[in-house]
Amino acid sequence: MRALSNEVPEHPCVSPVSNQVFERRLIEKYIAENGADPMNGQPLSEEQLIDIKVSHPIRPKAPSSTSIPAILKALQDEWDAVMLHSFTLRQQLQTTRQELSHALYQHDAACRVIARLTKEVTAAREALATLKPQAGLVVAQAVASQPHVTAGGAGEPMEVSEQVGMIPEIIQKLQDKATVLTTERKKRGKTVPEELVRTEDLSKYRQVATHAGLHSASVPGILSLDLCPSDTNKVLTGGADKNVVVFDKKEEQIIATLKGHTKKVTSVIYHPSQSVVFSASPDSTIRVWSVTGGNCVQVVRAHEASVTGLSLHATGDYLLSSSEDQYWAFSDIQTGRVLTKVTDEAAGCALTCAQFHPDGLIFGTGTADSQIKIWDLKERTNVANFPGHIGPVTSIAFSENGYYLATGAQDSSVKLWDLRKLKNFKTITLDNNYEVKSLVFDQSGTYLAVGGTDIRVYICKQWSEVLNFTEHTGVVTGVAFGEHAQFLTSTGMDRSLKFYSL
Repeated sequence: MRALSNEVPEHPCVSPVSNQVFERRLIEKYIAENGADPMNGQPLSEEQLIDIKVSHPIRPKAPSSTSIPAILKALQDEWDAVMLHSFTLRQQLQTTRQELSHALYQHDAACRVIARLTKEVTAAREALATLKPQAGLVVAQAVASQPHVTAGGAGEPMEVSEQVGMIPEIIQKLQDKATVLTTERKKRGKTVPEELVRTEDLSKYRQVATHAGLHSASVPGILSLDLCPSDTNKVLTGGADKNVVVFDKKEEQIIATLKGHTKKVTSVIYHPSQSVVFSASPDSTIRVWSVTGGNCVQVVRAHEASVTGLSLHATGDYLLSSSEDQYWAFSDIQTGRVLTKVTDEAAGCALTCAQFHPDGLIFGTGTADSQIKIWDLKERTNVANFPGHIGPVTSIAFSENGYYLATGAQDSSVKLWDLRKLKNFKTITLDNNYEVKSLVFDQSGTYLAVGGTDIRVYICKQWSEVLNFTEHTGVVTGVAFGEHAQFLTSTGMDRSLKFYSL
């Protein structure tokens, strides 16, 4: 009768499920919460309850609570029960604390193991990345034990360290390409492409865009620039942050960030017909990258010291490089092998830059002692020297017409040389302390851009200045013309890539 409250109920009712008597108020609450009979757990609803009619409406007093000693005893019992319960809870708390402490120790140990394993995996991956390019690379470092000495065109002995060798097939390939290019140039003659921007329009160029997020801000500076010759919307930059970045001018977004060099990237080249780019660094390596794959496909180890210059042959198959180790090297980009490596022993001087002539049979190198040397690639001999600058040569550029060579050095001047007469026919003297860092002719050979302390564009033949930009807050390290000079682009030590057009 006192199934839930242990008291005489005021409104008794019977559960047909368990045949027990309950206080209606309490059983309704229980059903609302659980929907079952409290005694045997069978389903039960309020409608099933049967009221018991009782004659006394007055609630009877429980006989146990009628005297003070009985109440005190009830309270004492209650207190004892509470104390016992409290003791049990304290014991449980102590056990739980110990379990938690043990679990935390285990978690900490697991974290340490994971951290150590992660570190080992990273180290293993880096080691693998370094080994992969070398596995496919036959490094032709074997310098012949008896280097043969040939007399140079300028009467200086050359040391030619034979590598894989300039086999007749390669020489024939170079010759065939040069013949095709010379014929094409003769066909074009002196006509300027119709799409080429006219001087009056070029002089109205203004800065139209600037992008500063290509390279890391912690090691600021973009050190090199090139545009893809077949699609000048694709921009390639090399940074002080050791990264090479491919950027889309039209979409205004980075296509690829190529990581692998261990020092800054000082030279970059975009392949004219393949989705491949090249970079060189003071870490003494030249790297060949796939833009689509976003990875390094070849490491060319042609030099023992900082690589200072890079130029791609017109065939698109060979790379010319210059280095502080005083050698220039000619390498195959497919195999990464060095085909030949030559130094001018008489000069004994570090090379600072290198550039192919548009035909690809001769090329120029700049030296740290202000000389410009012209070399014959097939014979691997020095055929002409251009003295006249003061200080290390910083940049050289051949004009597409094949006759002019522009050179810059640390003497605040740009000199122009005629390759037919082998003489300096014009010197553009710039302001005192002007640093010349980059020289480039547009694809038609009509304009010459100079980058350094600021940017200047000259019209060839008259050699008059048509443009001057001073937007960069740091030294300008690279300038390049878009197709038909429809835009100009530049990079600088202020970490920005800028575009100029109408």
